[in-house]
Amino acid sequence: QVQLVESGGGLVQAGGSLRLSCAASGRTTFSDYSLGWFRQAPGKEREFVAAIRWTGGSTYYADSVKGRFTISRDNAKNTVYLQMNSLKPEDTAVYYCAALWRGDSGNLYYKGRYPYWGQGTQVTVSS
Repeated sequence: QVQLVESGGGLVQAGGSLRLSCAASGRTTFSDYSLGWFRQAPGKEREFVAAIRWTGGSTYYADSVKGRFTISRDNAKNTVYLQMNSLKPEDTAVYYCAALWRGDSGNLYYKGRYPYWGQGTQVTVSS
């Protein structure tokens, strides 16, 4: 079992930056988990944003955030981060982190593959 708690959301102007954090806890080995960030805007489906694999540190991004967002992890702190730069109003959403034990790269884009989720943190980008 993994418990996930996101933080770092808030209100920012377009072009600004935010860094989201997701702290994991539980009787498990954090480094054995692939981590993902997803977001859900009002009236829309939850969508993939970024993921980092449990081994090798490979990263994956949605086309809409590639070049602006960076996912990273600190296994010593049991934390995954999402650095968001050049934010746009269309980035406004609730952002969720999710965990998947190990996980092949092909699975990391699909929200249904992740059994563990945080409660979400609101990101609002004003124009």
